[in-house]
Amino acid sequence: MKKNFYKESVKQHLKYKGKIKITSKCPIKSFDDFVLWYTPGVAQPCLEIQKDISKVYDYTNKGNLISIVTDGSRVLGLGDIGPEASLPVMEGKSLLFKYLGGVDAVPIALATKDPEKFIDTVKLLQPAFGGFNLEDIAHPKCFHILDTLRNEMRVPVWHDDQQGTAVVILAGLINALKIVKKNYKKVKVGIIGAGAAGIAGLRLMIAYGFNPGNIVLCDTRGIVHKDREDFEERFKYTKNLVIKTNQEKRYSNSENGIEKTLEGMDVVIALSKPGPGVIKKEWIKKMSSDAIIFACANPVPEIWPDEAKKAGARIVATGRSDFPNQINNSLAFPAIFRGVFEVGATSITDEMCIAAAESLAEYAQNKGLTEDYIIPTMDDWEVFPLESTAVGMKAIEQGVAKFKFSKKEIYRNSYEKIKQSREEIDFLTKRYLKS
Repeated sequence: MKKNFYKESVKQHLKYKGKIKITSKCPIKSFDDFVLWYTPGVAQPCLEIQKDISKVYDYTNKGNLISIVTDGSRVLGLGDIGPEASLPVMEGKSLLFKYLGGVDAVPIALATKDPEKFIDTVKLLQPAFGGFNLEDIAHPKCFHILDTLRNEMRVPVWHDDQQGTAVVILAGLINALKIVKKNYKKVKVGIIGAGAAGIAGLRLMIAYGFNPGNIVLCDTRGIVHKDREDFEERFKYTKNLVIKTNQEKRYSNSENGIEKTLEGMDVVIALSKPGPGVIKKEWIKKMSSDAIIFACANPVPEIWPDEAKKAGARIVATGRSDFPNQINNSLAFPAIFRGVFEVGATSITDEMCIAAAESLAEYAQNKGLTEDYIIPTMDDWEVFPLESTAVGMKAIEQGVAKFKFSKKEIYRNSYEKIKQSREEIDFLTKRYLKS
């Protein structure tokens, strides 16, 4: 990109004072309308909800409103930059929710690093929101926060750094393995990075049917195994999952962990630190034939795609939009919440995440798989109502949905709401460009 996008981003954020605002859904023809929208008329919807709190979904926007909640402790590749500094990212997330899923999202940055205070605060916000998207929370407390809130809340709670990343990785893997003609139940997989994304990816892969014994985790301290001194403390929230991995009992230290992990692997999913050079070409040469590399670190992948291919990798994906096969969370969270809201789902299960991944994979298959196209892009906007429909149907099947609509109804409603949101933003964009 010729333009300095960091400098331009600061300029545009300053110009618009952020990216989101609140606008009305109802018509306001004159001030007389406020007798309906506010006092005295508004008293009656309040009383109806008081008699039956489920009617809050009928008389308010709660059924299409989520909160994006963070403590700013692990923001993008920036680390612990604090709640205020996290807000530009959270506003961007709100914009993506609206543009890609027709979902209204409010950023809330909490001034606490205490996981219990975080949990209590989210619980207290439950009456106002139809769902919660947890964002940019440090490992390992992110696991405890998510699991606790999922178990104790009456509305769906989702952590995009965990579940969103896992959905898109699984979608890409399904198609990459289809191209190289390898069985997902038999392949050997190395996961570089045992944080939120790595552990969640592991969990969803196992739920899909990957053999956990064939998966090797590696973090900054080397290959993960139950005999490591820090195992109990470092994986206290995820021990029951992680202990299933590394059936070969590979061992290493922090210096050769990645190299040892790559040996003989069919697939490597890197979710570690920005490169290049985190993964070396000579290590890829030790992988199996037709190797698959997902180098997902931002802003620079663990290895450049052309270097990975020269070293023998057949399919390479990254987290960047300027390379083929972008592993992009934005393909997951807007449509998944759209599907959740269409059927009034009370939770987001692993099976719903798998349904989302399969719909993404199927869309790319129908469009035509190549080594440089294993997953849709954000420009493939037609995939979002399809993904929403798959999620909604799975929620109905699992008995976590309040409404039992047909597949055709869910698709039609999702399509219209996403289309309307895009048209509204496109209309405003044209107006902004004229000003």
